[in-house]
Amino acid sequence: MTKPLIVKGLTKSYGSVSALEGLELEVEKGEIFGLLGHNGAGKTTGIECMLGIKRPDAGTVLLLGLDPASDRKRLFERVGVQFQETGYHDKIRVSEMCGMTQALYRDPADWRELLSTFGLTGLEKRTVSELSGGERQRLSVLLALIPKPEIVFLDELTTGLDSKARRDVWKYLEKLKAGGLTVLLTSHHMDEVEALCDQILILRRGRTVTRGTVRELVAQSPCETLEEAYLWYSGEEENKSESV
Repeated sequence: MTKPLIVKGLTKSYGSVSALEGLELEVEKGEIFGLLGHNGAGKTTGIECMLGIKRPDAGTVLLLGLDPASDRKRLFERVGVQFQETGYHDKIRVSEMCGMTQALYRDPADWRELLSTFGLTGLEKRTVSELSGGERQRLSVLLALIPKPEIVFLDELTTGLDSKARRDVWKYLEKLKAGGLTVLLTSHHMDEVEALCDQILILRRGRTVTRGTVRELVAQSPCETLEEAYLWYSGEEENKSESV
């Protein structure tokens, strides 16, 4: 059985700036994979190349056994995507956004049930401009799950959510994972990573510095917690010291 996501030697530069150098990863079916790194480390570039939104300078991507750049139509109903920065028309209502998204797919999930799962019931008639930041975030995750994807890409999954909402989203993802959903997520919340991720890869200035399970990454560092290990691997502690 082909793994849902296989990335080999992915490299991308913007002019003289190298954004990604030789990224390699494989994600198993039903696995939650964390792609970590500070802002500018290459996470977004990597995801955009994995989705076929941008063409890499070198390397290959197999997404559900297909080339995401040339097989985007075939992948459309099988892949869910939620970006941290998502532009919605301010005056569109929540129900309209959900209905329009649902209409794109042959066998979509019931968006009304998803509204309940994500604590958005009762907001159907509100426009996007009337939603709080956390409500918009939950809506973007909900929309990514409407197609009942085989794999979903989640960028900063629970940014702006309160503690209860975050844990509700985690529980729902765990339920979907048990049903075979594969997830690639980025996050700066190490409690989230520790709770959800089976495997982790940390990028630093476009290069892979380490990969493995939470336990392995902590054990291979001079640190005692994932939070400390992440700062050590990613260089964020150095960046903070330099900015003081």
